[in-house]
Amino acid sequence: MNWTEKYRPKSLKDVIGNKKAKEELLKWAKEWEEGRPTKKAVILYGKPGVGKTTSAYAIANDFNWEIVEMNASDERNREIIRRIALSGAINETLTGGKKRLIILDEADNLYEKAGDYGGKRAIVETIRVTKQPIVLIANDYYELIKGSGQELKNICKAIEFKKVGKKEIVALLRKICQLEGIEVDIEVLNTIAMRCDGDVRSAINDLQSIAYEKKITRDAISHLGYRDREREIFIGLHRILRANDLRTAIREAWRLDESPDNLLLWIDENLPIEYKHRDDLARAYEYLSRADVFLGRVWRRQYYGLWGYATELMTGGVAIAKKHEYRGFTAYHFPKWLRSMARSKQYRHLRMNLAKKLGKFIHCSSKKAYELLPMFANLFKSNDDLAARLAAKLDLNEEELSLLVGEKAKEIYKEAQELKKKEKQAVLFNFK
Repeated sequence: MNWTEKYRPKSLKDVIGNKKAKEELLKWAKEWEEGRPTKKAVILYGKPGVGKTTSAYAIANDFNWEIVEMNASDERNREIIRRIALSGAINETLTGGKKRLIILDEADNLYEKAGDYGGKRAIVETIRVTKQPIVLIANDYYELIKGSGQELKNICKAIEFKKVGKKEIVALLRKICQLEGIEVDIEVLNTIAMRCDGDVRSAINDLQSIAYEKKITRDAISHLGYRDREREIFIGLHRILRANDLRTAIREAWRLDESPDNLLLWIDENLPIEYKHRDDLARAYEYLSRADVFLGRVWRRQYYGLWGYATELMTGGVAIAKKHEYRGFTAYHFPKWLRSMARSKQYRHLRMNLAKKLGKFIHCSSKKAYELLPMFANLFKSNDDLAARLAAKLDLNEEELSLLVGEKAKEIYKEAQELKKKEKQAVLFNFK
């Protein structure tokens, strides 16, 4: 389970940082509870990961309010705003007078385009007549209030959420480690808190990404570098899935320099999160399945020229499959299959050691040999005798063999050891 969700505070008092902002939000909520709000809506704004959405949910939980949310993937034109938000805001609830908190997340990314009367206008109308509290959440306050959103300055209470302090983040990370039964070097927590730049969500994700074992030493700091690579992939994935033309999506895929088989896993994992319309999703998966067919042919025929076709289908094809526009922030996920395989530090070291041996044998760099591991896996699986001879020649251990041949590793390793023994005997009795 994702730790940001697992340890999301249920009460406003448990949200770390932003003491002043939380006091203002609590005061506003109490005014609603007493039936005399000075402002019917509040705008929570600030950089991602500082607790805006968490605070909105926490305050609703503290006052036992129901929640009606419109997330960032909705096409928030006037009609949808009125149908969902307005109906929830005007009508009294039928549950014993319990209030209903209307949350418009990523409000600065409201869906507005030529010919659309505007989601901002609909929000202003909704706030003026609402009988329920409304929270607008935005990363960029000025993006929200510009244009048709200028009236929001007057009818909403604006509360800024700032970066969370390093000490508070370290304390939270230490608490999470205690709850998970993990022993951690304080230097690791300090490094995570420093590099996250006040983003609590990022800090928790960093911690989870290196929590492979029940003891995290300073050595784990070096593995945080992969989180930077992961963020780069998230950005690239965002650009691919939001692209409106083939060329943009394909260019972004080449810029990422991620192997097609891995990129396909990233796209497959996150398509349902990004594409909310069923027709868009169906068309996208059609392109993705065709890309997978080409990847299958690559492995069977060992013809890597087909990688290009697969990449274009899984990126450009998927991008133009959508007929709707998606805006706002989407929290992408690391592919479950990749995470399960890369969970162990030992597994990654094993792959690198194997790549070094293969690279030395074929006279290329370890990095290049690492990319060729799938090809070697197919080679080893195709012929057990050949696999044993190569294993003996490369001096592979049983664990390294398991990466290439799976369950047959023990049997092939035993045969390789016999071959090495025979070779030694032949050298020993060679008197020429």
